[in-house]
Amino acid sequence: MHAQRFKLTEEQRALVGTVRDLTIHKNFRANSIKYLDGTYPWDNLNDLAKIGALGMSIPEEYGGTDLGVFETALVIEEVSKNCYPTAMALMGMVGVQVRVISNFAPESMKKDILPKVCSGEAHLAVCMTEPHAGTDVPNYKTNTTIKGNKAIVKGVKTLISRAKEAEWFVVFTRINGTPGRHGIGCVLVNRNYPGFEVTAQYHTMGGENLAEIQFNDVEVPLENVILQEGGFKKLLSAFNTQRCLNPSVSLGLAEGAFEEAIKYVRERTIRGSAVSEFQGIQWKLAEMYRDIEAGRALLYRACLSANPFPDPHEAAIAKMFVNEMAIRVCSEALQVHGGYGFTDDYPISRMYRGVRYGTLGGGATEALKDLVGKKLVKDFDLADGFLGMGTF
Repeated sequence: MHAQRFKLTEEQRALVGTVRDLTIHKNFRANSIKYLDGTYPWDNLNDLAKIGALGMSIPEEYGGTDLGVFETALVIEEVSKNCYPTAMALMGMVGVQVRVISNFAPESMKKDILPKVCSGEAHLAVCMTEPHAGTDVPNYKTNTTIKGNKAIVKGVKTLISRAKEAEWFVVFTRINGTPGRHGIGCVLVNRNYPGFEVTAQYHTMGGENLAEIQFNDVEVPLENVILQEGGFKKLLSAFNTQRCLNPSVSLGLAEGAFEEAIKYVRERTIRGSAVSEFQGIQWKLAEMYRDIEAGRALLYRACLSANPFPDPHEAAIAKMFVNEMAIRVCSEALQVHGGYGFTDDYPISRMYRGVRYGTLGGGATEALKDLVGKKLVKDFDLADGFLGMGTF
């Protein structure tokens, strides 16, 4: 019996080809240096909007292309090969915040916001992390008190992407002070509501700007409370999408770094021979390629489990492996560049800095290891072994 090789469909290959043509035509990789200072990649996002990439997570009735998690990850992977800040901005347009609105928001809100996201008129951000709690969502302190036909949001969120660019913010919040995970819901806040304030900015090694946001008794209409008490499970399901899109950025960066390494060692000569002819370099390249392909298999499997959101166990495993794999690959790619790789004149230095984000965002590696480890101890079938877990 012959194993069937996984292949992209013609439609999926055409999708990737369209994005690749755009990134080459617009020279995303060479131009990525101008975003190192935190400049937002508006031009690149406008170009992506023209090919429908900003509407990947949005149903067709609201102007989107309604692509699955897998196809969305393919697009982000391709963009990430060339420009990390653009990939992160794109992930913000198609990630958890958009999927929360698409799946759980009232119809009036969908009709108002989602078409503007597709066209690039409206940018979204998600507010999860708090100064005292990142992955520990059940212990968030930000609280929304419902009073009649309005709700009052009070609290602080930190390390928030697109704080200066986004119009709408999906805020993970406690509802009416209800303790624990049962009390977690989410509220949609517009940046122009009184009491919304960006209070600090942090520049990252990848080039992005992150911010602290205070919600000083921000009053929002009741319909902006997308999920009330008991919404934690739904929010976490939507967030599992992020655990596939985040590593798609890492995978793309690893692939981009690998491409740069191949080009460099073929062009660079030492004592009359191309560096690519040295066995030590060929071994590095072989190991890099092996790791990329292993990560791709895990990630694609997790993406394809989505219905509509990915399996949390498979997404966690893929994210853990791909994030850490990409750091290794980018580090080795920089190493084969020698001293030139340490300069900003070569794209590899930007890829190396960007890839370090992966293990931190979307659920830290340590938290995911804890999640996976607990499931293994609980569900492992002593009689059937791995087969009994139903993974394959």
